[in-house]
Amino acid sequence: MSGNSDGHGEQRPGKLPVPQDVQDAIRTLIKWAGDDPEREGLLDTPARVARAWKEYCQGYAEDPAFHLSRVFEEVGGYDEVVLLKDIPFQSHCEHHMAPIIGRAAIAYLPQNHVVGISKLARVLHAFARRLQIQERLTAEVAQCIWDNLHPRGVAVVIEASHACMTARGVRTPGVGMVTSRMMGNFLEDERSRKEVLSLMGY
Repeated sequence: MSGNSDGHGEQRPGKLPVPQDVQDAIRTLIKWAGDDPEREGLLDTPARVARAWKEYCQGYAEDPAFHLSRVFEEVGGYDEVVLLKDIPFQSHCEHHMAPIIGRAAIAYLPQNHVVGISKLARVLHAFARRLQIQERLTAEVAQCIWDNLHPRGVAVVIEASHACMTARGVRTPGVGMVTSRMMGNFLEDERSRKEVLSLMGY
C-alpha cells in the first residue's frame, strides 16, 4: 500500500513535492503580513502550509457519490428513519479561507435499500474538504444522498462556528450557525419533519 494512502483510496499529502510558485506565494503572504520569511522559524513554513492546504482541500479529488455506490437490500423490511448525528467536520470558508468547525446530522427514509452508515460521514467530509459556505455544503450533502440512494426523504442539519466571524471582522466568539435542507417526505410532511428534527435534537 502506498505511503500516501489512508486505506480508503484517499491520498494524503505526506511529503509531496510543493511547486516553487506555491511556496513563493506563501512567502509573499508572510512578508506582507509583516514577518521575515527567511528567519529560521519560517524557512520550512511555505512547504508545510502548502501541504496542509492540499490536505484541507482533498475533497476536490474525491467523488462524494462514490461512497453511496454500494448499498444493502436485505434490510428486513425496515423503512423508518436512518439517522447519523453529531458528525464532526472541518471546512474552510471560500471568502476568507478561515476554518469552519461544526457537526452535522444526516437522515434519510430508505425505500428498498440502505447504505453503510460510515458512508454518510464520508459524503459530508468529501464536500467539506473544499472551500465552502455552510449553506451550499448543507445542500450538496442532501442532494448527493437524494440523487444516489433515491430515498423517500432526506434531512441534513449542520451547526458550525465560523472563524471568519469569531476571529476577525465582528469578532464574536461563541456564535453558531445552523442550516438545514429537507427533501421528499421530510419537506412535504410536517409530522415526518418534526420527528426527524426531534431525533436530531432540534
